[in-house]
Amino acid sequence: MNIIEDSRQQAGKHELKHKAWTDHGDRWIRCALPFGDYAAVPPVAVDTKASMQEIAQNIGGSSQEHGRFRRELQKAQDMGCHLYVLIENEEGISDLAGVSAWINPRLIDSPKAITGERLAKAMQTMQERYGVTFLFCHPERAAAMIHYLLERGI
Repeated sequence: MNIIEDSRQQAGKHELKHKAWTDHGDRWIRCALPFGDYAAVPPVAVDTKASMQEIAQNIGGSSQEHGRFRRELQKAQDMGCHLYVLIENEEGISDLAGVSAWINPRLIDSPKAITGERLAKAMQTMQERYGVTFLFCHPERAAAMIHYLLERGI
């Protein structure tokens, strides 16, 4: 089982629980819960990106930004949660082929910015390595997509 412990629980006061879970093969993480002290990790989560530029920055930006994004994907995988990354865009991009053809506007000012082709390859690798699924939609469809993914639960 994968357990979330509320980050407001006093550190060091619950070591017996932590040891029992570890001995049982359970995994646990601490993060803020809106209510309760413990919860099960959901089977599905959705991370939204407001634009192609945002996902390009997450993957092809600084090594710190890339590392943070990779750690998030790894954490979801480690906890048995299927993570969808929903990229909202008005460019009509709907799949990795569309990403590959995308022309990053930052290339005008920064020749080292990630190209659409490199971004698509990195996303494909992340899908294979971390089990994440990258999806795309127009911003007006984002709420419906999120609802559908969470309701479906896979």
